[in-house]
Amino acid sequence: MIEQYVVGLREVDQTQVAVVGGKGAHLGAMSRIDGIRVPAGFCVTTEAFRRILAEAPSIDDRLDQLSHLDPDDQEALRTLSAQIRRAIEAVVLPDDVAGAITRALTQLGDRAAYAVRSSATAEDLPTASFAGQQDTYLNVIGLTAILQHVSRCWASLFTERAVTYRQRNGIDHRTVHMAVVVQKMAFPQAAGVLFTADPVTSNRKVASVEASFGLGEALVSGLVNADAYRVRDGVIIDRAIATKRLAVHARPAGGTTKQAIEPERQEQPALTDAQVVRLVELGRRIEAHFGQPQDIEWCLVDDDFQIVQSRPITTLFPVPEAGDGENHVYVSVGHQQMMTDAMKPLGLSMWQLTALAPMHAAGGRLFVDVTRALASPSSRAGLLRLLGRSDPLIRDALESVIDRGDFVPSLPDQGPTGSPAGNAPAPVETDPAIVTDLIERSQASIAALRHDIATTSGPARFDFLLAAFQEHKRLLADPRSMQVITAGMEASWWLNEQLQAWLGEKNVADTLTLSAPHNVTSEMGLALLDVADVIRPHPEVVAFLREVEDEGFLDELPGLPGGQEARDAIRAYLDRYGMRCVGEIDITRPRWSERPTTLVPVILDHVRHFGPGARKRRFEQGRQQAEQKEREVLERLRALPDGERKAEETKRMIDRVRTFIGYREYPKYAIVSRYLVYKRALLEEAERLVRANVLAEREDVFYLTFQELHDVVRTNTVDDQLIHRRKDAFRSYRTLTPPRVLTSEGEGIAGAYRRDDAPPGALVGLPVSGGIVEGRARVVLDLASAALEPGDILVTAYTDPSWSPLFVAIQGLVTEVGGLMTHGAVIAREYGLPALVGVEHATTLIRDGQRIRVHATDGYVEILP
Repeated sequence: MIEQYVVGLREVDQTQVAVVGGKGAHLGAMSRIDGIRVPAGFCVTTEAFRRILAEAPSIDDRLDQLSHLDPDDQEALRTLSAQIRRAIEAVVLPDDVAGAITRALTQLGDRAAYAVRSSATAEDLPTASFAGQQDTYLNVIGLTAILQHVSRCWASLFTERAVTYRQRNGIDHRTVHMAVVVQKMAFPQAAGVLFTADPVTSNRKVASVEASFGLGEALVSGLVNADAYRVRDGVIIDRAIATKRLAVHARPAGGTTKQAIEPERQEQPALTDAQVVRLVELGRRIEAHFGQPQDIEWCLVDDDFQIVQSRPITTLFPVPEAGDGENHVYVSVGHQQMMTDAMKPLGLSMWQLTALAPMHAAGGRLFVDVTRALASPSSRAGLLRLLGRSDPLIRDALESVIDRGDFVPSLPDQGPTGSPAGNAPAPVETDPAIVTDLIERSQASIAALRHDIATTSGPARFDFLLAAFQEHKRLLADPRSMQVITAGMEASWWLNEQLQAWLGEKNVADTLTLSAPHNVTSEMGLALLDVADVIRPHPEVVAFLREVEDEGFLDELPGLPGGQEARDAIRAYLDRYGMRCVGEIDITRPRWSERPTTLVPVILDHVRHFGPGARKRRFEQGRQQAEQKEREVLERLRALPDGERKAEETKRMIDRVRTFIGYREYPKYAIVSRYLVYKRALLEEAERLVRANVLAEREDVFYLTFQELHDVVRTNTVDDQLIHRRKDAFRSYRTLTPPRVLTSEGEGIAGAYRRDDAPPGALVGLPVSGGIVEGRARVVLDLASAALEPGDILVTAYTDPSWSPLFVAIQGLVTEVGGLMTHGAVIAREYGLPALVGVEHATTLIRDGQRIRVHATDGYVEILP
């Protein structure tokens, strides 16, 4: 077989990334688009690169060494990558490779100047751009110089930055190959970049243009400030003309040089308005061809635009597909559920199938379309009031969309039934038996599910599950359950509002709800203290647990003194709470019962920091504080005008909140309890598919939707490429930050706190559990790596119920995500922890170990010197 070492640009398209790399494939595809000019050229294929690697056997050994290096060991990475580059550049080009390049150059003109560009197979892809990872050389003249720079491009696959990027992203160095694009050099009057979506707001309708004189290298390398334009629907909506003192130009003998721009030209625009609009039109044509927003490098030569590169913009958050051409406003589900990480397809589809509201997937996250609720005055007011209590930033973001006036359609007022939550639940009597009955009915339903699903298998199991999902939703929507949750929240709000008005004291309900009954999440956190009590007297068990790495450690415990009791205590805890985990709304996440090592560091911290009986003491202390606060409040109220009435109303609300507020946590517990049953049933089907050689591994089912998995079980066939694409997409989604509010134009809106009463430099957030606390900040991004000491203030992105065991050891909480009634806030109040949520970028603005003061009543954090 004759290897093809060179191929013309016009002979390739985006399907040939494996042959010509991402850049070459995109350039080839663009050269075929009507009206798009791409400088003529050819690609030196990845076959040539593989041939070069084969000529240097030492590279193979070094690649083995490279794959085992820690990505943070920069010195070793630097040394080894430099050795590989030198080895590649030292290879003498085989005659057939050099001959193929020479013939291609002769056809184009071997006396012309060329741009020689690296084009890796893991570059300019829809899910990862790898921008700037390899090298480009401009104005290369002569055959010898071009061959030399082709070798340099091959070697640039192993620059330190490229190697580090792949190491950190888990990309095997052997799977990435390098092609090289050789194009005739363009000598432009102006050059720059065009983003077909606004890189700041992510709005897909707004294009952004940056332009400077000379070659684009001046702009890309940061030598000059560029002219900047924003264009929407063919109209320039914003422009800023920069003072441009330098330009990069080609030298006659090859290479480039910086030149000063004449003073009289420095403040002239590099493009006319008409040229800007025409450039954006070309960009829209390229975007339409590739089917997603593009980051485009362009040159202006004799009033004609030439495109020298186009890559997908991979930093944009995807937009839910509506398909109707109408405007839509979406609210993030993850910010309500305290789980903003990307979810795998099975997790997304399972939540969609079991949720009460329709949900739309985008970027591995879920969103609710609130456009219709915003359209009429009464439903809008109800939605903003509800979301404002939960997360003021979401409310502010929605209000900013409404204030635009023309984005959200206006519908006639529907009255109260237009409310997104429907009619308010009917009032419920303050009776603890109601809560007990709801919990018992839920437990019975879960037990029946566990029993009945065991009798099913294959396609029939999926039919059973679809029926189980309807029961799941019926329980969630139980009017009695909704009444109890609403009653608890409204009583809490009433107490805070009325007692602040009557007594001038903020957030009184935080103390009045301490150690409230039936709070399954706070009970879960405290129950781990009992586990620590069992383990603490047995030093050999403690020592064993310190070294645990394998998930089968529970089976080894009985061989140690006290080990049987320790195993029984941990297993009893897992029997009750083992369905929980970080990010538990994603059914694909490993549960504590599947990965019990997750709990070991927390148990050991409890053994070290607490004495016997800590759970009972903590709970009783909270109960007594609540009772004392109740007596104090009622006494102060009776001393006021009309005090007996006020005290009587307040007492009724205190009884109501203590009866109902704990149940707020139970529905989520019931959901994840059912999820563990669903998951085990689905994994049994996955294991059968692996045994039948339909799937390579059990966890591949996580990259299929529920319906797709149903089809695989029914047909015993699977699309392996679909699973591969889904895995790539999930990896890219994990790098994205979901917005609180997202529009159908792609604009992510964060919202803002509209207040000016915080001290300069303070970080503002939403107070959810009052108090002031000062201490050491512990910035924790992974529960399993938490190393908290008593008195620390936990700073993290979000906390779902699985973080509750950590709350017993800290004295304060700061999160980036959350609201008044999200789980972290509820448990912080239950434990009496001053807590502030919705503090934007807290985990990056606060350094681990810094001393901070949390003003959780007034809603801000001070970073102390």
